[in-house]
Amino acid sequence: MVAVSRELSACNAVNSSVDVSRNPVPGRIGIESRISGGRQSPSRDFAGSVPHAAGPFRPRSCAPPAGTETTPAASGSSTPVSSTAPPWKPPMPLAGTASTPSEPEGVRVLENELALVARRTWRGLQAADVDTAVDAGMLAAAIEAGDGVAHPSDGVRRLDASGSARAAAVDVAAAAAVIQRQGLPPDAARPVDWNGFGVVIPVLAGSPGTGASVCTALLADVLQLAHRNVLVIDPADPSRSGLAIAARSNGPWLTKPHPQVHIRFSWRARALVARLETALPIIAPGMVPPPRFWLPQGPRPEVTVVDLGHDPWRVAAHPMLGAGAWLRRGTPTPLPVLVVRPSRPSLLHAEQVLARLDHWVATGAVSPPVQLVVMGAKRWPTGVAGAAGRRMCALLESAVFVPHDPELAAAGITAAVTPLRLRQAITPLLSRWGLLPHTARGWQGTKERP
Repeated sequence: MVAVSRELSACNAVNSSVDVSRNPVPGRIGIESRISGGRQSPSRDFAGSVPHAAGPFRPRSCAPPAGTETTPAASGSSTPVSSTAPPWKPPMPLAGTASTPSEPEGVRVLENELALVARRTWRGLQAADVDTAVDAGMLAAAIEAGDGVAHPSDGVRRLDASGSARAAAVDVAAAAAVIQRQGLPPDAARPVDWNGFGVVIPVLAGSPGTGASVCTALLADVLQLAHRNVLVIDPADPSRSGLAIAARSNGPWLTKPHPQVHIRFSWRARALVARLETALPIIAPGMVPPPRFWLPQGPRPEVTVVDLGHDPWRVAAHPMLGAGAWLRRGTPTPLPVLVVRPSRPSLLHAEQVLARLDHWVATGAVSPPVQLVVMGAKRWPTGVAGAAGRRMCALLESAVFVPHDPELAAAGITAAVTPLRLRQAITPLLSRWGLLPHTARGWQGTKERP
């Protein structure tokens, strides 16, 4: 009886050691790899474990568990083989070593160095501006590495914090620092005085490629043809702007918040277009001048239409910095317009943009979108409106549909007047807001060029 008890205790101890090797506890990965690799030597890492040779361990003196059958071996002995579970196999080894190559570490070192250089320009520089300055430095380093000579040791062109990379990071950070120090809001909840701009209509894209710039041009053309003083603001990166050729020629009037960041005013017929210009490769959020820099000299605008379609995801995340400042609550109350495509993905993206803005709306910092404009359709396609989320549903009933125009879709916004039928689709909205004079009812059919 004592001998049987000792034998069962030995079996339990061995089985427990095998179970631990199958399901190791944290910190025991090295022991498991030594067992699976066949290099196991006598060890005391596991209390009560018994040294054994490499390979799967099969106890000889223990009775086979229930549900197994014995198969005679070549030596005449029987070996238990499970019929319900596959035999235990060593775990698959990890591909490569635990330590990564040095290249990602070198990239991180370069990014940290560029971030340190950017922060030196101003202690209060926003995190988004620091990230953009790092991007500018990395881009300059890549350009220099592509144009330079291969590394003499191994023939590989490497990125490093060269003079051009540092200079690019410093230039972007310095421009953002100088501009933001002149216009950071002292309090996010304090209302803005928009009286100098008249009625502010920010046009926000719900998803990429919705046609926010087209909607901006339509609103501006309808208003200027109704003899309203209109200011069109384009705070997008010049290389990504949808209004880059909205004017016949670049105007000579410039406002310079920074030596490398300009605002150029040009005419689109009777509408004044203000566009952002810079010689720097990347526009940081803080490089976008605050609203007061966009106010032109001379007659004050009656309506200001702002194209915010270039980066809605970034604008909705931090509307206090950069182009999102045009969404700030003030007097008179801005009338933000949300532009979408007649598709389920566009409605889903727009719901996420509104979800981001919800937190800022709750604090009273920004004005929520009050109007939905659907570009490229006369009505909702079957099954699309049902994809709208809780926030989008509140805007569906009053949605304005702007039909598709193949010529405008192919050419984009140019200096030519926008198509008449598209302007007619947007006119009822402006009439409902009281922005069109009552004496101009017969002008909708005009084909006047702006």
